Amino acid sequence: MQGTVDGFSYGLVTPVAGYVMACLGGALGLRCTTRSVRTGRSFKPGWLALGAASIGSGIWTMHFIAMMGFSVAETPVSYDRPTTFASLAVAIVMTGIGIFIVGYRGATRMALVTGGTITGLGVATMHYLGMAAMRLDGRIEYNTLIVALSVVIAVVAATTALWAAVSIHGFPASLGASLVMGVAVSGMHYTGMAAVSVHLHAAPGPVPPGDSAATLLAPMLIGPAVFLLLAGVVVMFDPLLVMGEPDRRTGVARDSRPGVPAASRQIRQTDREPAGRSADRGPRRGRGGR
Repeated sequence: MQGTVDGFSYGLVTPVAGYVMACLGGALGLRCTTRSVRTGRSFKPGWLALGAASIGSGIWTMHFIAMMGFSVAETPVSYDRPTTFASLAVAIVMTGIGIFIVGYRGATRMALVTGGTITGLGVATMHYLGMAAMRLDGRIEYNTLIVALSVVIAVVAATTALWAAVSIHGFPASLGASLVMGVAVSGMHYTGMAAVSVHLHAAPGPVPPGDSAATLLAPMLIGPAVFLLLAGVVVMFDPLLVMGEPDRRTGVARDSRPGVPAASRQIRQTDREPAGRSADRGPRRGRGGR
């Protein structure tokens, strides 16, 4: 018997809320990765780890907010707690591997392809591992072609996000990149959900063990959401992410992009002199030249 699947039980509430969380996690992760490029090696791992945790938490939170709107009309849906937690760990760890590769290797083609592939596969693994945590009176089947398309979307989105993290340094540009990343993550999720079909058991069986979406997912989402807010506070109060690296002589923020020569980023001493002063200054005379 074919089950009646509904991915929008609460209308647009869950898709919009999930998209916002994906954008927030992506924005924090991109800014933390950008900050790691500007700092010394002693602080780089910390910023990269914070970026990985932000992106992984944002993607995971988006997924399970969207899953709160998933229902099957003929059977209750519950979730296995250990598998659900495992999907969060996979999201953070595999995202971290990709971010560390790009953070230390830079925006080279090989680093982006490798890091983006690992991160994208981590996002896809998190999604389908989270789906494996579902418990219902039936079995879930997938359309192979649509599943493959969702994985491709995840890899392309992850590669683009990593490129933006090390190549885009302005705050407005990074904000735009995070919005695009949110669209890509949400698109990957709902593409994967389009591959789902539920075949119910012929005879009604006992209620499958596990926690319902309301009792399990809602409390679990509080932790990642609070973490994202705290990470946002850390990023917001870091002056280098907003103003750029300050020039020690002038106190004025200057461009600190990697690869830009230091001479072109600093204000020359003669540029700060009053107009005409250097022209009035004649050649220095020796003691006997009076």
